[in-house]
Amino acid sequence: MAAGIPLRPVPRSSQRRAAYYSGAAAQQRHSRYQVEDESSHLDEMPLMMSEEGFENDESDYHTLPRARIAQRRRGLEWFICGGWKFLCTSCAEWLLNACRRRKELKARTVWLGCPEKCEEKYPKNAIKNQKYNIFTFIPGVLYEQFKFFLNLYFLVVSCSQFVPALKIGYLYTYWAPLGFVLTVTVVREAVDEFRRYKRDKEMNSQLYSKLTVRGKVQVKSSDIQVGDLIIVEKNQRIPSDMVFLRTSEKTGSCFIRTDQLDGETDWKLKVAVSCTQRLPALGDLFSINAYVYAQKPQLDIHSFEGTFTREDSDPAVHESLSIENTLWASTVVASGTVIGVVIYTGKETRSVMNTSNPKNKVGLLDLELNQLTKALFLALVALSVVMVTLQGFVGPWYRNLFRFLLLFSYIIPISLRVNLDMGKAAYGWLITRDEHIPGSVVRTSTIPEELGRLLYLLSDKTGTLTQNEMIFKRLHLGTVSYGTDTMDEIQSHISSSYSQVPAPGSSSSTPSRKPQPAAPKVRRSVSSRIQEAVKAIALCHNVTPVYEGRAGGSAETEDAEVDQDFSDESRTYQASSPDEVALVQWTESVGLTLMTRDLTSMQLKTPGGHILTYYILQIFPFTSESKRMGIIVRDESSGEITFYMKGADVAMSTIVQYNDWLEEECGNMAREGLRTLVVAKKSLTEEQYQDFESRYNQAKLSIHDRNLKVAAVVESLEREMELLCLTGVEDQLQADVRPTLEMLRNAGIKIWMLTGDKLETATCIAKSSHLVSRTQDIHIFRPVTTRGEAHLELNAFRRKHDCALVISGDSLEVCLRYYEHELVELACQCPAVVCCRCSPTQKAHIVKLLQHHTGKRTCAIGDGGNDVSMIQAADCGIGIEGKEGKQASLAADFSITQFKHIGRLLMVHGRNSYKRSAALGQFVMHRGLIISTMQAVFSSVFYFASVPLYQGFLMVGYATIYTMFPVFSLVLDQDVKPEMALLYPELYKDLTKGRSLSFKTFLIWVLISIYQGGILMYGALLLFESEFVHVVAISFTALILTELLMVALTIRTWHWLMVVAEFLSLGCYVASLAFLNEYFDVAFITTVTFLWKVSAITLVSCLPLYILKYLKRKFSPPSYSKLTS
Repeated sequence: MAAGIPLRPVPRSSQRRAAYYSGAAAQQRHSRYQVEDESSHLDEMPLMMSEEGFENDESDYHTLPRARIAQRRRGLEWFICGGWKFLCTSCAEWLLNACRRRKELKARTVWLGCPEKCEEKYPKNAIKNQKYNIFTFIPGVLYEQFKFFLNLYFLVVSCSQFVPALKIGYLYTYWAPLGFVLTVTVVREAVDEFRRYKRDKEMNSQLYSKLTVRGKVQVKSSDIQVGDLIIVEKNQRIPSDMVFLRTSEKTGSCFIRTDQLDGETDWKLKVAVSCTQRLPALGDLFSINAYVYAQKPQLDIHSFEGTFTREDSDPAVHESLSIENTLWASTVVASGTVIGVVIYTGKETRSVMNTSNPKNKVGLLDLELNQLTKALFLALVALSVVMVTLQGFVGPWYRNLFRFLLLFSYIIPISLRVNLDMGKAAYGWLITRDEHIPGSVVRTSTIPEELGRLLYLLSDKTGTLTQNEMIFKRLHLGTVSYGTDTMDEIQSHISSSYSQVPAPGSSSSTPSRKPQPAAPKVRRSVSSRIQEAVKAIALCHNVTPVYEGRAGGSAETEDAEVDQDFSDESRTYQASSPDEVALVQWTESVGLTLMTRDLTSMQLKTPGGHILTYYILQIFPFTSESKRMGIIVRDESSGEITFYMKGADVAMSTIVQYNDWLEEECGNMAREGLRTLVVAKKSLTEEQYQDFESRYNQAKLSIHDRNLKVAAVVESLEREMELLCLTGVEDQLQADVRPTLEMLRNAGIKIWMLTGDKLETATCIAKSSHLVSRTQDIHIFRPVTTRGEAHLELNAFRRKHDCALVISGDSLEVCLRYYEHELVELACQCPAVVCCRCSPTQKAHIVKLLQHHTGKRTCAIGDGGNDVSMIQAADCGIGIEGKEGKQASLAADFSITQFKHIGRLLMVHGRNSYKRSAALGQFVMHRGLIISTMQAVFSSVFYFASVPLYQGFLMVGYATIYTMFPVFSLVLDQDVKPEMALLYPELYKDLTKGRSLSFKTFLIWVLISIYQGGILMYGALLLFESEFVHVVAISFTALILTELLMVALTIRTWHWLMVVAEFLSLGCYVASLAFLNEYFDVAFITTVTFLWKVSAITLVSCLPLYILKYLKRKFSPPSYSKLTS
């Protein structure tokens, strides 16, 4: 495909290109192609294009590729093929939007504690998950039911029975089944809706303390307004989006748990606005004249821009606000008490904007059956027209036409919905009772068959594939490597090196403040290198030790922190990354313990019990762009300033001094599935540091390109750093993840991993979980920000074959904006796809894209609040009850306790549900078709009279007690044993093709019905004597026997309940003959002639089918029969 593409080298020196990608030019262009949004020839330009070719065209791409889709289908053909439907829905949407104009979201100025000063009216701070209200419930539920053709048809047929001229039989024969179906549905929806209402009410009535001029007052969560000052205690949920003003913690910072917002279980550090934190008392918040300016509400949970301004001081105080000054709704305070000012409420909070409304899910099987019922309806109309035509259109022919429509209405059986709904309930019960998958819950009982039709599985990573528990596995110093079994050697090295040093600070070989030479002349001993490496790991991080016993402690006890010897049992570590916690826990295990940490200093305890104090001068946090974090510390005892840095090997390899082992060892560790970090250091003199600090502060104050300038200043330090060590940490996978993923892959299911985590971590887990097999290449999609970059990168990706794709959320967004169709087409060809740094809405968007572009069934599986949108958007959502709470499992259609259970859920229960429902649905249709064929033969023999063959109870009995139990017992049938289905997952591929229920199988059943109906009726007409009563008796008895024998023919694996059902139905029929004397002649039924005539007819109708089935099994056996024999 790519062979004929002229590939030319990229001219690196191209001035125009550089200018194009420079900030200002890019901004200008961006604004330009937002305005000039119309056609230009980039849309016709092939995506596959050499890089130089693209460069010559760079002036032309100011448009979006909408023309491409627009040109595909226009004109009359488009209108007939569904364009009319599109136009109608567009008009309806426009009218709806015109009626309820969405209020435009705006930036806002919020005065502290003065909600009345707000210029706008903001939404109420209430949580609402209900689908209906008291007025829309009945209309809504009825609409959901009658939008299906099947139900609407029955409603029309039932209503027609109120017209005397059209009345055929009794009203109850039509209204009882319809009423039953509707009652069950309404009751089920009402129970679900009431549960949602109770959950919402509980959340909305939680009480919070609100700070007013008169002191604290209690308010309900739903009554909180923008501008309120709200106090949130430890372990309390934050009710709305707030800016963090004050905390009870002396450090001026606190931790919050964000697992229900972004799915990450580690705690996040938040910093209070320094101006308000410095105020002496709480009440002083009302004595100052201050406001917060906040950007308009947005989806992005990882960014925020705002300013805090205090007007009554001289000069006025301005502080810039970022994400670390915010407290988003649905997060939980983990330490201390916080006071915040509310900036967004209700629908404008980040958590609500990131959740989508749950849709009513309809299974593919139900849609297929809906199509078949439409085909049956056309057959019904055609048959009725033929009958009226053969009558010769005599008399009031249109009335006769309608009567024929009603006579043959059994072609579409209402019992189809009843049987299928009961079948779905049975499958749900079987799933919950399966002891191999304990703790499973079926929350949406309408779509169990979907489990057997899936082609794409979209999985979360943290907590779904992994346990989110990090374990330190390896330390590599270049010449020597330490694994889990040799950690005791490191411990002895550390204790010996710290016991030799008299002054705890002078661990370095040169205590003078001169910088160390770039390359040490004397090779240091292994012991000192280990000590340096462990010290670097113990200092270079963002971890804070938290002591449980201190929760109720006052400020006085905190002053004596250093003197207290906090017990190791009560200490836990908190950080925004579990990797960092694992590293600090490891340094503790080898003897160097992190004791305390605040914003300005941290203290380590040596194996001998000495306390080493280090002042934090600067900290450079980890970002997805830099892929590294750094810290500058000053040793209290020696005054030495050291710059420590750790990060991903790709970022660090250019920063550290030349070495020959780093790249190779990183590759080795990555192959083991370990997450690697490179640790390095650099000693600074006082002059070097002062120079850096002044330049750094200046860069931080700049208004334009602040991030670029700050990064440039930091990079001036990141040169020729001394490489200390390489660490390997393992994120433990959930039990049996590898065999489960392999099983799903063999079953033909493509697996996509969507995670909010970092690119490196996601790639590591993809390898270690064998989501990407060892032989496959991985294509990491470079970060792109413009259309041009996306174009080039997609071309580069297109040249790769059979390789897994790893792409970040930002790049994905850019590609989807310009090249949606191409990207999805390429990604669908990949064996596996990993999307990292995905927001909750992006996850849901990817699911919808796959549904839209491939038309295949998707399944989403996750365990956190951030997976809810994805789970609700997928055709089948599976939630795991994990460490991240129950939010995902409550929102899902199916809830399981471990990822490994998904194999059995799909291979066994998915297979059985789909196969059984397909057989059940077609058999119920056959039951209706056979009686309609008999009616047609009967009417045509008796001069096309629109008179029913079987009246009243015979019809009701036929659809219920005479045949219901055997037909319904098909829900216990199975073609393959569960062990076989799990051993040969390839069998699942057949299901996704949908061959169990198709127009082909349907037509086979139609032909069987016509043959059997004809034989039964003509046989009875040939053999009946003198009285018409005998026709009814012979044909009806033969019909019941034929149905029972056909069930036996359809069954693949017998169950004792099936045998009971067959004999029970036969017994019911024989017993009821005594009471049906108005239809049957009891004297004739007991004669031998009756018995031989019925037996002969039944034999002729069923024997050929048994012979055909035997021949088919012998000469064309199904794929699974080879395994079961």
